[in-house]
This record gives sequence, structure tokens and C-alpha cells, in this order.
Amino acid sequence: MASKWRLAGMEVPFISSDSVKWIEVSVSSSNNNNISSDNVASLTEDCASCSVLENPSQYLIWRIHKNLPTSLELLHVSSSHQFTILGLRINFPFPLSPFAFICSSNNTNIHVLHVLTVSGIAFRLKFSSNFSVYESTPLFPNQDILEFNLVNYGTVPITRVAATAGCVVVGRNDGSVASFQLGILHPGSPGFQQELRDDTGIGRLWGLMSRGRMLGPVQDLVIVEALGKMLLFVLHSDGIFRVWDLSSHSRIFSHTMTNQVSEGALPMRLWVGEAKGSSGIIPFAILYKLTLEVGMEMIYVFSLHCKLGDKLLLSLESSIQDIPLDEGACIDVKLTSKKIWILKDSGLIFHNLSDNDVTEEEPCCYAMQEEFVAEQLFQSSECSSDDLLSITHSLVTPKDHVVSFVSSIFFRRLLHPGVHHNIVLRATLLDYNRHWTDSEFQNLTVDGLKKEIISLIEHEAVAESPLSIFYGWKNFCARYFHHWCKNNEPYGLFVRSSTGAVGLLRKNSMSVFRSLESIELLVDDELGDLVSFGLEFSDDHSEREILFGLLRCIISISHQLGKSASAIFYESLVGTPTISAEELVPCLLKILQTGYSSSVVALNMSDLGADVGREKELANHKNLRKFSIDMLLSLHALGKKAVSWDRMLNVLESYLQFLVPRKILQDLDAGAVFNISTSILVQATCQIAKVMFESALDVLLFISYLLSIGGQIGISHDDMSRMQLEFIPMIQEIVFEWLIILFFGTTPSESPTLEDFSSQLSSLQIGSNGGKRSWNDKLGKCDFTLAFILLLNFQSSSGDPSHISLRCFPSPQEVTSSVWGFTSWVIWGKTGEESSSFLKRSTQLSLILLKHGQYDAVKYLLTGTEANLQKEKTFRSIQDSDGDWCVLQHLLGCCLLAQAQCELHGLLKEKKVCEAVRCFFRAASGQGAFQALQSLSHEAGLPNLGFNGCLSSAAWKLHYYQWAMQIFEQYSVSEGACQFALAALEQVDEALSPKDDCHGGNPLNESAATIKGRLWANVFKFTLDLNLLHDAYCAIISNPDEESKCICLRRFIIVLYERKAAKLLCDGQLPFIGIAEKIERELAWKADRSDILAKPNPYELLYAFEMQRHNWRKAASYMYLYSARLRTEPVPKDSQHMLSALQERLNGLSAAINALHLVHPAYAWIDPFSGKNSIQNEHYPRKKAKKTVIEQLVGSDIQPQCLQSYIDIDKLEKEYVLTSAAYLLSTRNVKWTFNGINEVPSDLVDLLVQTNFYDMAFTVLLKFWKGSRLRRELEIVFFAMSLKCCPNKVDSACLGTHGLLLTSSKDEVVVHGSPDNIAAAHQYKGNGQWETLELYLIKYKDFHAGLPIVVAETLLRTDPRIELPLWLICMFKGDRRERTWGMTSQESSPASLFRLYVDYSRYTEATNLLLEYIESYSSMKPTDIINRKRPFSVWFPYTAIESLWCQLEELIRSGHMVDQCAKLKKLLHGTLLSHLKLLKVDSDDAISAASS
Repeated sequence: MASKWRLAGMEVPFISSDSVKWIEVSVSSSNNNNISSDNVASLTEDCASCSVLENPSQYLIWRIHKNLPTSLELLHVSSSHQFTILGLRINFPFPLSPFAFICSSNNTNIHVLHVLTVSGIAFRLKFSSNFSVYESTPLFPNQDILEFNLVNYGTVPITRVAATAGCVVVGRNDGSVASFQLGILHPGSPGFQQELRDDTGIGRLWGLMSRGRMLGPVQDLVIVEALGKMLLFVLHSDGIFRVWDLSSHSRIFSHTMTNQVSEGALPMRLWVGEAKGSSGIIPFAILYKLTLEVGMEMIYVFSLHCKLGDKLLLSLESSIQDIPLDEGACIDVKLTSKKIWILKDSGLIFHNLSDNDVTEEEPCCYAMQEEFVAEQLFQSSECSSDDLLSITHSLVTPKDHVVSFVSSIFFRRLLHPGVHHNIVLRATLLDYNRHWTDSEFQNLTVDGLKKEIISLIEHEAVAESPLSIFYGWKNFCARYFHHWCKNNEPYGLFVRSSTGAVGLLRKNSMSVFRSLESIELLVDDELGDLVSFGLEFSDDHSEREILFGLLRCIISISHQLGKSASAIFYESLVGTPTISAEELVPCLLKILQTGYSSSVVALNMSDLGADVGREKELANHKNLRKFSIDMLLSLHALGKKAVSWDRMLNVLESYLQFLVPRKILQDLDAGAVFNISTSILVQATCQIAKVMFESALDVLLFISYLLSIGGQIGISHDDMSRMQLEFIPMIQEIVFEWLIILFFGTTPSESPTLEDFSSQLSSLQIGSNGGKRSWNDKLGKCDFTLAFILLLNFQSSSGDPSHISLRCFPSPQEVTSSVWGFTSWVIWGKTGEESSSFLKRSTQLSLILLKHGQYDAVKYLLTGTEANLQKEKTFRSIQDSDGDWCVLQHLLGCCLLAQAQCELHGLLKEKKVCEAVRCFFRAASGQGAFQALQSLSHEAGLPNLGFNGCLSSAAWKLHYYQWAMQIFEQYSVSEGACQFALAALEQVDEALSPKDDCHGGNPLNESAATIKGRLWANVFKFTLDLNLLHDAYCAIISNPDEESKCICLRRFIIVLYERKAAKLLCDGQLPFIGIAEKIERELAWKADRSDILAKPNPYELLYAFEMQRHNWRKAASYMYLYSARLRTEPVPKDSQHMLSALQERLNGLSAAINALHLVHPAYAWIDPFSGKNSIQNEHYPRKKAKKTVIEQLVGSDIQPQCLQSYIDIDKLEKEYVLTSAAYLLSTRNVKWTFNGINEVPSDLVDLLVQTNFYDMAFTVLLKFWKGSRLRRELEIVFFAMSLKCCPNKVDSACLGTHGLLLTSSKDEVVVHGSPDNIAAAHQYKGNGQWETLELYLIKYKDFHAGLPIVVAETLLRTDPRIELPLWLICMFKGDRRERTWGMTSQESSPASLFRLYVDYSRYTEATNLLLEYIESYSSMKPTDIINRKRPFSVWFPYTAIESLWCQLEELIRSGHMVDQCAKLKKLLHGTLLSHLKLLKVDSDDAISAASS
């Protein structure tokens, strides 16, 4: 459309369904049973309209959708409303006809709605403009509903409906028109219905005469107020046009319009405009459909002249204006007194209404949003995306980043204001079978949405090649654009002549129109009238022609690269830094000169095929050659025409004034206004900023192109230097300024983090103000950009109504002028004062964004500003002036620190922290930093440092570094805080130097030692947080404040315990010079106040600490104290904790014993109370006199009663033994109370034997008893052990005084880590008690030779019929070599066994034993006979033998076992007889030998 008509403006969307919260109510009907099945009124169509409500300025917008035929949507739009507005969706019981009318009532908050259903039911609803009152009920109040069935007054189909306050007019298919006083009169009252007929006065007679002529169906109805009367304009399908006075129900005008239009034209619609002031001219337009040309429509504009006398007279003006509609169907038309606006499905055009039929004004058009969206998504023919991939592939390295770079460009354009629409996006995602609930979709962040879309495209792509992903994005954008057009179909126009506002009502959005900016007009006008835009040239018009030529060259470069170049340039500046901006321009110039890189050719051939790729390459080369030749010819021609390039540059410089953001002084008295106009301003700013950014970029590329080919076109060195030194920096500054504005307008805001929520509440003063609450809720949404945040400050600080305070529906010129007001505020600030750079303004904007948590935006703004400054020559002077550069570094540091805290982890967080540290150090080092940063105290969170007057550089840095330390500590970034604490330490001495001329460097009057102590304490804390334990210790020993040092040392020890790193104190790596005693004291303090079962154990650390320092006795003292505490302090009663406590006691006693073994024996003792007292650090304290040596007490200073408190190794070993016994008993859940080592544990051995801990029992015996007491206790133990071997036990009364309750032996469980582990495993390797008894009897019979007797006697007494084990008998018999001496031996001899047999009636065993030894005696070898014959060499238990003989005779006499006893007696008699004979012989031999 723009190619035929001059472009005058663009559409600016400002309300979409994303901004509306719908409330649904239902309307009930009493005519459900009286509804005819035939349709009485027109079927539902898409339609919308806007009603203006006076005082205050408010608008009610209604919409009816064809796909929702029973619903009507209402929007109450006001300049005082919140950003998120409420919408009321009224659901009717029947489909609605495409008609609705809204008027005000007597109450300003109550309005009246008229609607008509397809079935002929008219509803009159009274509703409140405060839609929130309907949130609590799903039904519309019945008392506010008035329902009327028009079918009761005729069944003729209704073709058109119109209404005014209290009156509804219907036009029927038979040409009749009727009015109903709905809401004023009762339906049964006279006058409720009025038919508009020609039957008044004389006209009634003419009516009878002309009754044969019938009118055509009513084609359209319009009610307009003119000259104080309500006039009804009626258009019939046969071309008859009539005007009725509704007050008198009389016709005042009738005319057949077919006489003034083309033959065969059919009237379709009627629109009536406003009267032209006092002239009484009422314009109206009729849409005709030309039957001779298919699809051709024509609009004829007529005028009625009104004259008010006794009655109102109307006459048709002779002037007629016809407007052909070449393409597209007409949707709506609006007329004002001077213009007609025509909305078609292909665009919006307007014509000036001519006063006569001679003059014709040039028509103008407005660019629709469809064109803008198509351009953004590369869907238009003028803006194709074919070059996007080629340019990106030529620029981006490595090639792996091409896909992500292209995806970022497409996604950023999807989020562009005016393009992004949630309904459209969800409809597009449904095409990919992605479904979300409303809450899920609303909770999607920008990054989350990007990941979802990219995953869809990668899934749809055949391969992950750049070309495949690129086509995936093209397909996605094509679908998105299709759904955008479908969901945003235009419904109608809204024009308000009093303000000049023009609005567009769409299916799911609303828009206004703005006028074009000068650059937009200049480019669109194809370089037409330059003077009208403010350019002044000489009279010869040569300069105008020079500018024409330059602009054509600039446009040629832009067309050669395409719209993709600006998209790539913008993405490289604001997106992920894949390619730097400094490299981008030379790369684009290379493409202009040599074409795309070879990688693009290879990509095309691999993805498109060799033939297609080769053809595309040839076409690109051909196009490049044509461009190069045309540029050279054009530039040569311009050079000849301008004579010198200096003149051409002057002309170009005059053009650049249009690209510089305008400077407008702002009024400072306006209050804060936040309304829907903010959306208009943001949308319009984005559009204008985009055009200005692209235009400035085109000029930059043109100048760079001239520099690259300057030698070919004859540019002098001076002119090239001028371009390089003056034009390039100036244009780069312009590009950067518009880039910032565009960035603010298009970049979505960040969601507030949880940490920043409270601060945002305070900064926004959110409380009772609902508008700001809704604003805060919008943070992080895709359609809520950074510009909305800035506009709060902009509107509150700027009050010029022509530039700032937009109405709800502003005029096109107001929108554009307001954009300039906003851009001026962004770039120049409130006052618009001159500045050498954007530096100061960038810090002011950053303060606004920082207050609302927009850290990414602040980082980009400040880094971009700094990078732009570095390109200028004045960068060094900027650092040295006014402190603005210091403020920039300070705010950048705050931003980076917040980013590191809120979002990042790992290496990215470390990088952010390092950058923040550098920024703060830079901020402190610049000139003027103190004054500049001190002024930010309340705005940026810099606390008041509490001093006035001048400060030296060192004093300022000291205070600033301490502030930075606190900020890093607040954000839990200990690394940065530590650096600033160390930096502050370096400044203390100089800051507090008396040579300092400035006062106030020490406002708290603290000493250097105090300040250093506090700072070193902070260094200690931060290094401890970073787990830099050695550095933390160094901070402790460097601290000059003794009190602070002790506190830090105590904390250090506590943290070492918590982190299980206490061994650091004992590994010998830390120097203990001067603080060893303090460390020991703190360790002892920690140990005394710690849980005794804590891990790691503080006493063990004390032990290791003292052992490392060779303080053996102190080490032993602490471990004994540990054991003593375990013994005395209560522990949990469960077995696991008791075992653990006993095991720890054993470990402590063992460690103490081992430590004392390292000491000289004379000093191997400890004081058990030394651990709680401050003892001297000495390796060998004074010698302790032993209690057994009285003479050692002479000369000793130790009192005798004090000696009892000292403990030597022997006492420790005894306690260790008793504790080991208690541990073993605890494994069997047997409790035993320790009463000290001085009391003999009489019951302990019994318990150990009962629980089969024999090794431990014997250990206790050997440790505590000696001599006869030991022998007696051994007998008791073996007595008990023997009883366990008896299968048949006698009554316990027979067991003597021991009374042991013995239990059967079971398999024992070995406790890991117990002191009796190895012995227990050894003692139970047998399978029964017999093996155990044998083992221990062999082991301990050397201590008591009579133990076998005890065992045998116990066994025989317990079970007289028991068979004594062979090994026990062998113990009695002894070595076989000793049998030659008879039955004599040690205490446990064969004679002892023989007596036991006799005593316990084991006669057979006794007889056999005696026979065995007697026979052995008589049958010895000849070599041994000489020994037998010696005197007193042989002895037998003759008394026991005699007792055996007597027992046998007694049994025989008593008749018991007569045969057996007789047999034994006989054997015994024979053996003794032989033995006595042998003894006689031996005696004789002995006598003979003696006498000889």
C-alpha cells in the first residue's frame, strides 16, 4: 500500500489480551421457551466499537467474536487504570447480532449496554465500570437486566439496528423502520413503539396515492446528533437515503443516491460524520459495490447542508468525492469534519475531505502492524532472511556458534514489543503438540521459553546443521505470523476528532496510530521534499542533489546487505559476545567488497546440492559486481558534481542532525502517572529507535565503505582523516545512543530475586498503591521491557503535557512528540545540559535499574558506555574529571556482585566476583571519587561514612575499602571481602599519619592497632570461610590486638573441630612462636566445654598437640583427664553408647601409658588435675618421690597428702585392666561398677568367668594379686571352669563356698576393636569347655602346681562317675622318665591322682593306676636297676594303698560289687606280693653294697 500512497504513520499496539484479566458473568433470560427457530436479526459477525464516556475521559470498548457468538467483551480503558486492566465477558443465552450500544446513565460509574440477539431478543443491561464488583458472582444481577422480545411487534427479519440513549431503532427487510423506547416506557405503554412513516398531515394523502411503491430493505442505520437534534440516517438497498428526526418521528430528508453514483453500483454501508462547526455541513459516506467489476468497491463521500429555522432543513451538496478501493475489502470507515479514514483488510488510508469537486488532496496511508511483524520475522518480500545465515556464517567463528547466534536473533525478534503475543505463541506451540496450562505458561521465564522453542526447532530439524536449524526457525516464524494475523484481525476503527486520536480495534488487541519521524518520511518519500524536514541548502539545488546521491548510495549499501545486517549487528552488541563490534564492521565491508566467505559456498553446496549451490554463488557474484560498479559510478558522479569531497562531507553532516536524539527540556513539576499510555510510548519508542538505529548504522557502513575505497574515487588524505577522526566517532556515538534506547525498549525485564524482594518493596514504596503492585507483578514478563521501569521515573520527573503526559488515546503527533520527550530524557536527562559523553547519564539510568534488580541491563549499559568511551580521545580526561567514571565503576561493581550472588555458580560466579573486585578498586582510585560516590549514599546503598571535610587519598581508600568489604560480606562473597580487608590494611598507617594535612581521616578516633585488629579479624573470618586455614592462622598471628587475637584463635579451633581439620595444629606446619600456650589454653577450654563423646575429640587433639611438642607428661595428663571424664560423666544407657565410651576410655588410658613410657622412669607420673590448671610448659617437672621409699621424701617440697593425687604407670595399667574388663562385660550386657583401683575387684573375676572371658579374668588376677592370694583365686577360677565341663551337676549346695551360677558355653561374638580381641579369638577356637579348660590349665599350672588336683577333685566331686580326660591324667603322671621312681612327683603327682581315685570310690581306676606304676617299677631296663637300688629312691602311697584294700574288703563284706571287688583285691594282692619281694631283694642288695 505504501507504494501507491504516501506513508503518513504507523500503527502502535498498546493493549493485548496478555494485559487483560477477564471476568465472566452470565445473563439469564425469561424467553427461553418463546424463542423462534428462525433467525430474526443478522447473524453473528466479528465487530467492535469504542464509546467515549465524558468526565473523566474514559472509553468503553466492546467486541463480539464470530467464534464466540453468545459472548460480548467489554474493556474499560482509562488513563488512570493500572497496566493490567480488567475485562468483562458477558455470556448471553442466545447468539448475538453484530450490534451493541453503550451510553452513560445519571451515575457516572453506571453505564447502559444495548444488545440484540439473532432471535430478536433485545437486552438492556446496567453495569458498573468497576468490573471488579462482578468477580464474586457468576451471574449478572437480574435487577440490572431489562429484556424485550422484538418478535412480539413483527416477524419481519431485522436487517440493521441502531440505538441512542433510551431508544433502539431497527430496520427491517421490508424497508420499514421502528423505534422502541426501551428503558424509558413500559412495553405496554402508548408510544413505546413508533413506526417511522410518511403519514403526517398532507403527507398521509400522498402516502395513500403512492402506496404502490415499496422501499428496499434497510441496508444501514446511523443515529447522529446534529444541531441539538437526534437524527436517524437510513440507507435502503435500492439507493434511497432518508433522514428522520427521532424526536418528532418525522422524515426530514429523502433522496435517491443512485443518480450520483456509477451505474449498477449497490449500496452496502453508510457512515455519517460530525457536523463542520457552525457551517452545518454533515459529511456522510456510502460504500458501493460495483457489479460491473468483480470485487471492486467504491466509497462516495457526500455532504448535507443543515439549516435550522422553524424546522430543520437538509439539502444535499453538489460536491461528491469518490474514493476507489482497488484491493482489499472495506472493514470500517470513520469520518471527521475534514478527513475520512478507511480501514481495509490490506491497510488503513485516509483522505482529506475536499470543499469542492475540483481540488483533490493526495491520499495517505498508515503502515499496519502486520507489516512490522512480517519485517521483524523476515516474512515480507522486502525483508527476507536469506542473507541472515550467509552473513552470520561469514562472520561468526567458530562455526559451532552459528546456530546459537541465529537462534538468538530469531528469538529476540519474537520477543520484540508488538510482535510477542501469548495467545499467538501458544497457538504456534500447539502446532508442535506442546501443551501448557495457563499457570505453567505464565511461569515460563524468558530463558525457559527460549529453551522450549529451540528444542522444538532442533527436534523438527532433519540434522543439526546451521541450514536445517535456520529453516526450522523460518518455518516457526511463518507459523507464528499466520497465527498472529489470525488472532489479530482488524475489527473496526476509532477516531476522536477533538483530540485527533485514531485507534484500531483488533480481535485480541488495540492500537493507535502515530505520525512518522523525519527520517522515516525522508526515506519513505523516496528522497522527495527535503526542505520541509528542516534541511537548508543553497539556491542552486546542487547540495540537495548531492544529498540525494549520498542517500541513494547509503540505501544501496543497506539493500545489498539486507535487513539481516542490522539484526546481526544488534545481536552482536547486546547478545552473547560471539563477535565483537570492532570486528563486525570490517567483516561487513569485506562482504560488500568480496562477497560471502568460502564456508558459505560449501554450506550451500552441501545442503542445497552442487548445482543449486553453484547457481546461487554465481547469482551472488553477479549481484556483487553490479553493486560495486554502480557504487563506483555513483560516487564518481557525486565527486564531479560536488567538486570536492569536503563539500560532500558537509552535506552529509547536515543530514546527521536528524539522527541525533533530540534534546528537549523537561518540566520537573509533574506527578507520577502510570497508565496505558506507557505501553503506547514504549511501542512507539521501539519503532522509532529501530529506524534511527538502522539509519545511523547505514551511515556508519557507508563512511567505512568510503574509507576502504577512498583511493579509487579520489578522496584526499585530509578528507579521509576527517572521516576517520570526526565522522566515525560521531556516528558511533549516535549508533550507541539509539542502541541503548532500542535496548531499553525491547529487552524484557528481569524477575525480582527472593533476596531483592524486600528491597524492591521499599524502593517502589509498594503498599496501598495497587498500580505499583501490578507493575511489580509484571517484572520478568516477556512483554514488560526495561523502558517501563524507566518510564516511572521519566513520567514522575517530566511534566510537559505536550511531551510527557499522554492521553489514553493520543493523536498521532502526540505519540511521536512524546517519544522524543522520552528519548531526550534517556540520553540527556531532565535538564538536557551539554555533556561531552553519555557517561554521567548512564550512571543515572543505572541507579534506576539497580533499584529494581535489573542487573543484566545495568551491566550491559555500563560496560557498553565504558567501551564506547574507550574509542574516544577523551577517555583519559574522563577518568580524571568529576568522578563520573568512578561512579560507573562503582555501580558496575555493585551490579556484578549482585549477579554473582543471585544467579551464578562455580567458575562463572568466580569470574563475576573478580570483575566486581576490579571495578571497586578502580572506583576508589579515580580522581573525585570521594565527592562523587558520597553523593550516592542514599540512592545506591552506599552507607554514610560518618565524616565531613577533606580526606587524604589513603583515608578515603581506607573507608571505601571497608565499605566494599562489608558489601562483599553481605553478599557472602568472602574472597572479595578478604581482598578489600587486606587493601584497607595497607592504607591504615598512611591514613592515620599525623603528617596528613586533611582532618577527618579517623572520625571514630580509633588507634591504628584497633583498626588493624578489626581488619585482621575480618581477614581471618573471610579466609576461614574460604577454608584457607593456613591464611586464617597467619591472620591470627598478624593481629596486633590481643583480645581480638584470642577471640579469633578460639574461633579458629572451633572451626577446625567442625571441619575435622584439627590435625592442622599437630602436623608441624604452623609456627607456634609466642602463642603455643594460648593455643593450648584454647584447646583445653574447648575440651572442657565440649561434649565428651564429640568427634573429633578435643582431648585427642590436645594429646597430639603436646606429643608433637614432646610434652609427653602433658599429653598423658590430658588423655587421663579425658578417660576420667568418660568415667564420671553420664552417658546414654544404651549398649552402643556405653561400649563407645568404654572403648574411648581404653584408648585414653592406653595413650597416657604410651606417653609416660617415653618419659624417664623417675618422672613417669602425672597429676590428674593438671589438665584443668594452667601448668608450666616443661618437659621434665620436679621429680615425684615414691611412697615406698621414705628417704626420697627428704628435701621434697611436695606435701605427703598431695602425693596421693599423683598417678604412675602402674596405676594407669591397673585402671586400664579394669576398664578392659568392664568393656568386655558390657558386650554381654553385664554391668559392673568401677570403684577405683585401690579396691580389690572381688566380684569382677566371677563375672568374667561367668561370661567366659577367661583371659581377662586371669589378667585381673595376675595384676592385682600375688603369692598365696593369687593361688587361692586361681583355684576358685579353675573350680568354676571345671564345673562347666560336668554334664551332670550335683546340687549347688555341694559346691562349697563359691556358689557360682554357671551357664552353658555358647559361641562367643568377637567385638571388633576390643582389647581382648585376639585372646578371645584364641581361647574359643576349640569346640567346647574341655578344650578351654585344658588350654588354661596348661598355661597357668606353672603359677600353681596344684591346679590339676583342684580340677580333678572338682570333676570327681561333681560327677563321681565321670571319666577324667586323658590330658588331665597325663598332667598327674608327668614325664614317663620319672616313673622309675615310683609314684612320686610334683604336687600334682600320680600319688595325688591315686588318692583322689580312692577318696571318690574309683577303685578300678585306682587299682589300674597302682598296677601300672608297680609293673613299671618291676620291669625297668637293666641299665636303670642301679638307680632303683639306691636308698629312698622309690616311694609309693602305701597309706592310700592300705585304704584301698580296706575299702574293697568293706564292699565285699557289705555285699556290694562282690565279684568286681574280689577280682580287684586278688589283682592287688598278687601285685603287692611281687612288689614286696622285689623290695626285699633290693633292700638286701642295698645293705650288701653299703657294708662292702
